[in-house]
Amino acid sequence: MSARRVLVVGASRGLGLGLVARFLERDWDVTATVRRPSAALANLAARGRLRIEAGVDIDDDEAVTALRVALADAPDFDIVFVVAGVATQAGTPVTALPRAVAGAMFQTNAISPIRFAEAFQKRVAPGGLIVLMTSKLGSVSLNRGGGWGGYRASKAALNTVARSFVGQHPKAHWGVLLMHPGWVRTDLGGRRATLDVETSARGIVAVLEGHLGQSGCVFLDYAGQPVPW
Repeated sequence: MSARRVLVVGASRGLGLGLVARFLERDWDVTATVRRPSAALANLAARGRLRIEAGVDIDDDEAVTALRVALADAPDFDIVFVVAGVATQAGTPVTALPRAVAGAMFQTNAISPIRFAEAFQKRVAPGGLIVLMTSKLGSVSLNRGGGWGGYRASKAALNTVARSFVGQHPKAHWGVLLMHPGWVRTDLGGRRATLDVETSARGIVAVLEGHLGQSGCVFLDYAGQPVPW
């Protein structure tokens, strides 16, 4: 039986790095992208089964095209997982958030992941998954108290364009999974978060392995529970 293959986009630190480690523990062949070389990721490469592609910025179409060319001879992926995202000035109300900051956050969190998915959808193996890291903060129905308004809106936009993306590919041989990782202790989640990276990554990988072969678009958390839209 051939090894399962995953492409993790945004793997230099935090949850992306933790996901690479967990996939390797589960005997996946991993290709991981970073914008700049990462010593922590290089240390994982000593285990083998890890290919690192540096210089990849999902906001840069030329960089994404260069990655597609670099991976042209590689086997298709069972999972393409876009982890990269930002939460710039997340605590600033939308009414006070600089327009340039808000626009950049929407670009990175909503537009670029879908553009990447479109660029690589033909490289997903039959029965595979395109996974986009979102957040339950992007759930419109769960938004009761506000807060993190710009970040919430960017993730709600990602969820919307992901559903549109699936609708535009009615004959696709892959599914799309929007993943809420939980509140994780990373640079984005902060020290008060309730989950460590290892717990979240372990749950996410288990959910993805169990979801292979399923089509459509779902919004799940790291424990496999549906998140309301």
